[in-house]
Amino acid sequence: MQKKTYEIMHKDKKTASIDETGHCTVYDEAFIPYSLYLEEAEDIDTLVNNITNFYYWCASRVLTLDRTYAKEILNSIGVQQAVTDRDRAKLALSYRCVSLTDVFWVKTADEEIGFHTVNLYENHLENTFMDISLRGRQYSVQNECLARDLSTNGCFPKAWQRSEQVFWLLKDGGGKAVERELLASQISRCFDVAQVLYEERFFDGEKVSVSENMTSLDCSIVSMEAFEIYAQNHDIKTLDYILRLDAHNYYMMNIVDYLVGNTDRHWGNWGVLVDNATNKPMHLHKLMDFNQAFHAYDQLDGANCQTVFGERLTQREAAVVAVQRIGLNQLRELDETSFAALPQYYPMFLQRLALLKSIP
Repeated sequence: MQKKTYEIMHKDKKTASIDETGHCTVYDEAFIPYSLYLEEAEDIDTLVNNITNFYYWCASRVLTLDRTYAKEILNSIGVQQAVTDRDRAKLALSYRCVSLTDVFWVKTADEEIGFHTVNLYENHLENTFMDISLRGRQYSVQNECLARDLSTNGCFPKAWQRSEQVFWLLKDGGGKAVERELLASQISRCFDVAQVLYEERFFDGEKVSVSENMTSLDCSIVSMEAFEIYAQNHDIKTLDYILRLDAHNYYMMNIVDYLVGNTDRHWGNWGVLVDNATNKPMHLHKLMDFNQAFHAYDQLDGANCQTVFGERLTQREAAVVAVQRIGLNQLRELDETSFAALPQYYPMFLQRLALLKSIP
């Protein structure tokens, strides 16, 4: 039986190919996905690593199964539950691994198809997926539509909605999660940090948060988790690189996360914005994802900071270091009326803000 060969594409540029046994050819290393490492060698270990790495990368472009309503989404297209990287890779490959995070995709070597016919920026979404994703309703939909929702990771219900040429991300998770995200967004706007703006909207009679997609045909995002894979394979010291690239927004991230008690800044929730013309980072991407804010918010230290490298710091300690490096960079004050929906958080916010303001 002839082995299937996949071509990894960056828009219409073929950057690499790999067959089902792990044999690969790299055509343009500068345009390989950051979290995908391939080697052109014939030994068995390299071949196994190549195909394992490829399936892992494909699988990363599918939602994790702890996502609320994930099973409903899979059932709606008649797909069995995907539990291994290879299962999830096959699922992603069924819609060519397209995503709204970047412009990479995959096709088989015998396919005559272009980026303009498969990318999600120029091809409309199906409104059906909004109902499945946010409310768990079951529909019979075409497999090609799956990417409209599965390319978004996270554990809360969410869905993309297209309005003309703009994509909006709608997130649910219950009233408290939505209110936390909206309040954290209001606090963040009082500080000089690049950020996604979350607004209130109603879907199916329930409140959701909505934000505009930060990627486009011109720029993509790469998570810090993916960038770290790239850094390890290219002998890059990640923290040094990030500080040279965008020290201001790195430190402001630690300040804002402390002030809003965000305990979910894992390495999939921050990263770099990449210029699609060069596949090179420009700066950190906008601060996002606050529906896990105001946790560990009953004392000044907060949780352990997840964005420091090689040391263990509380969120308070990381924020203090950040203020010492770049200052607080507060643009305006925030009064108690902003906390109307969640008044219990106002006293601790004032204490944390006062602590940072006291740093010389």
